[in-house]
Amino acid sequence: MRNLAAIIFRSFLQGLLILSPIAVTAYVIYTVFDSVDRLVPWVPRGLGFLIIIFVVTFIGYMGTRFFLGRMLFDAFDHLLQHIPGIKYIYSSIKDVMGSFVGDKKRFNKPVWVCTNYNPELFRIGFMTQKDMSYLGLPGKVAVYLPHSYAVSGWVVIADTKDIKPITKMTAGEAMKFAVSGGITSVDDDKK
Repeated sequence: MRNLAAIIFRSFLQGLLILSPIAVTAYVIYTVFDSVDRLVPWVPRGLGFLIIIFVVTFIGYMGTRFFLGRMLFDAFDHLLQHIPGIKYIYSSIKDVMGSFVGDKKRFNKPVWVCTNYNPELFRIGFMTQKDMSYLGLPGKVAVYLPHSYAVSGWVVIADTKDIKPITKMTAGEAMKFAVSGGITSVDDDKK
């Protein structure tokens, strides 16, 4: 009887391990879809999501393809960057978004940072500034160290001698490795 209970309990835990990532992923996708869809409440369910996707795509197209559209968006950008209080929020969000997507990606140089010498310990990060001389720190670089299982992270200033470029991973693989706490295997993704 005890053996049967142990098998049932172990099978239940195994089922949780199998279903949890699927359920959480489905929940996140549903929540994003539902949140976007509710931005246009007066249309049938699902159509709001399509309208928002179309509007965002259209604005992106107008802002990159047409001179007048680009000029309007640049003027609005300039205005938001000069309103006291709002400029800090707007410019911070704009910089973070630009770090992940667009022409000015910043998290594309994965590196190992030596954070301790005895014993030697390295943390994975992304070089965001190659030269900190403009802040009075010659020979230093800025490195973003993401936290595992979180959206947050640290920015550290390190000696260039303590930085080793990562050559065996792409930037995306390095971010996945860092955010997963090193659990994700890069070799598994390449197979």
